[in-house]
Amino acid sequence: MVKIRLQREGAKKAPFYHIVVADSRSPRDGRIIEQIGTYNPMVEPSEIKLDKEKVEQWIKNGAKPTDTVKKLIEKAN
Repeated sequence: MVKIRLQREGAKKAPFYHIVVADSRSPRDGRIIEQIGTYNPMVEPSEIKLDKEKVEQWIKNGAKPTDTVKKLIEKAN
């Protein structure tokens, strides 16, 4: 199953996330299929950049976003 989820980057106590499409069996920071956005919780207000066309295309093709990514997609719209 393909999921849309967060991939953690950044230093200790300074997280930065890539929003990626990955196989649900691969590890959190493992192999990805495609990067479709970024999320930076360290700035005020939080910065969310998404390629909305790719998100819609992946969801239409059956990718399931995680709960956190669902909230970020709603916030970005």
